[in-house]
Amino acid sequence: MTLPVIGAALMVPELATWRDWLFEKDRDLEIQSFCDPRLLASGDWQPLVDETRRQLDGFGGRYGIHGPFWGLNFASPDPEIRAIVTRRMAQGLEICEAIGGSHMVIHSPFTTWDHHNLSTYPGGLDMVTGWVHECLDAAVTQAEDAGITLVMENIEDIDPEARKTLAASFGSEALKLSVDTGHAHYAATSTGAQPVDYFIRSAGAMLGHVHLQDACGYADRHWSIGEGTIRWHEVFRAIAATGAAPRLILELRNRDDIPASMAWLESHGLGQ
Repeated sequence: MTLPVIGAALMVPELATWRDWLFEKDRDLEIQSFCDPRLLASGDWQPLVDETRRQLDGFGGRYGIHGPFWGLNFASPDPEIRAIVTRRMAQGLEICEAIGGSHMVIHSPFTTWDHHNLSTYPGGLDMVTGWVHECLDAAVTQAEDAGITLVMENIEDIDPEARKTLAASFGSEALKLSVDTGHAHYAATSTGAQPVDYFIRSAGAMLGHVHLQDACGYADRHWSIGEGTIRWHEVFRAIAATGAAPRLILELRNRDDIPASMAWLESHGLGQ
């Protein structure tokens, strides 16, 4: 059995440090420098795009960006805020296309409050879905035209099926699902959600991307793989069972933990 190849989330200045490791197996890569609100507000992102393209010259792996997310809410009831969110999504996709990327991570709009309260309001879920479409319809079309896949990451999600239903409502191959293992583990341990592998199994064929990070279940730790309490063997069994080929991205707070995470995964026969 060929083990899945694991990649990482990095900032542009870190690309040179990890270049050999990335290039040796054309690993999946996610660049996280372009979600800085100050950069987006200034519009002065072309020099960073140029540096990214220089660093990735000759790279054969799949790569993309983490899209804008700080302070942005797809499900805001305020139409002026939704307009700002729509503009930021367009910016993110423009940047992703400019670097030659093919995926952009966006965040799920569902909160812990939503899970417990939306059903108490007649039509509450339909209203939220409508707001999300107002924010994302144009972005999904833009992504389709650019050959980019938007991947919607779980944040506070308790029910993975709600996010799957929302993503499916767009009826587009340009919108798939992302599972962040640490977020799912937090939700399962602290807010009564299903376990991490359930999130992955729920995504099924729509699974396009996975953030791999370990955690304790109390907070969003981004620890090295093997340091927390996530059941990694079942996570990778679930990934294989989907039949999908998601981008597998180590999203670690300390990038120096990449070798230790890889050593743990390799020693347990889970990844390379």
